[in-house]
Amino acid sequence: MELFDVIIIGGGPTGLACAIEASRAGLKHLVIEKGCIVNSLYNYPDQMTFFTTPELMEIGDLPFVCEREKPNRIEALKYYRRVTDTYALHINQYEKALDVSGSDGNFTIETALELTGEQRSYRSRKIVIAIGYFDHPNRMGIPGEELPKVSHYYKEAHPFYGREVAIIGGANSAAITALDLYRHGAHVTMIHRGPHLRPTIKYWILPDIENRIENREINVHFQSVVTEIKFRSLRIRSILSGEEQEIPNDFLFALTGYHTDNDFLRKAGVEINPETMKPHFDSETMESNVRGIYLAGVVIAGRETGKIFIENGRFHGGQIFRHLK
Repeated sequence: MELFDVIIIGGGPTGLACAIEASRAGLKHLVIEKGCIVNSLYNYPDQMTFFTTPELMEIGDLPFVCEREKPNRIEALKYYRRVTDTYALHINQYEKALDVSGSDGNFTIETALELTGEQRSYRSRKIVIAIGYFDHPNRMGIPGEELPKVSHYYKEAHPFYGREVAIIGGANSAAITALDLYRHGAHVTMIHRGPHLRPTIKYWILPDIENRIENREINVHFQSVVTEIKFRSLRIRSILSGEEQEIPNDFLFALTGYHTDNDFLRKAGVEINPETMKPHFDSETMESNVRGIYLAGVVIAGRETGKIFIENGRFHGGQIFRHLK
C-alpha cells in the first residue's frame, strides 16, 4: 500500500492551507474531503456576503481579488478553486474518512466513497485532522425535529414566499435569515430563549432587524423555546411563565449552532475535555495527545466555535509543518 508523508482530513480553507504547506515542504500529501472542496462555504446561503475582507481569507500567499470591499460566496468558491489549481493540490472529494488506526509513522485511514460506498484504505506517516463543524447541527431533542419541514441550513428565500416560516435563534445567522425571508414575502416568526437579540449581531444588521420587530413586520417570541414540531404548527413554551401556545407554521429553520465530529476524534485516540469539548493539543505545534496526529481549524474550538474562523485557522498549517520539518 502506498505510503504518504501526510494525509489531511478535511478540504476546507484550513485543510487547503495545510496542503499548501505540505507541498512547499516537499511532502507527499493527500487531502480527503467528504464533500466538495470548501464544502461548508458551498452550503452557505446563496447570496451570502462575508463579514471579513478578502485578504483575511487568503491562503498560500495567493491574492484574493474581488469587486467589492467584502467578498461574496461565489467569489470565495472561485478563489479556493484557483488555490487548488495553482498549487496542484491532491484532493479526493466525496470520500469520507471513517477511522484512523496505527501509530506515529504508520497510520492507516479507512474511508468510503460517498457516491458508491466503496471502501478504501491509506497509509500515512502523519495525519492532520482539519474537519469543520457545519455538518453536525446541535439537535433540540424535541418531537417532530426530523420532519422534512425542518432545516438547520438556510440557502435562499424564494421557496418560502407567502409561507409561515419560523427561525430558532437570536444571533447573526438568525437575524440575516429573518430579514432575507421577510424581504422575499415570507411571514417570519423568530423564537429565541434569550430576553433580546444577541448584541454580537453585526452593527449594520442589528438596527434593521430591531426596526422590523418594532414595526411588527417580523414576529418574535423572546425567552421562549419550541417544545414540539407538527406538520402545520409549532408548540412553544415561555421560559418565564411555563405557558404554552401553538402557532401556525409551514417551515422551520433551527439555527441552533453546530459542533465538530468528536466521535471521529475519539476513535483516533484524541482526548476530549468533557466540559469544554475541546480536544487535547499543543497550541504551538497543533499536535494532539496522539503523537503524529495534528489538529487544525475549528476542530480545536470545542463549544467555542465562534472563536475560530478562516482568518486565524489558515495559519495552523504553518505551525504544524514548522514542527514537522
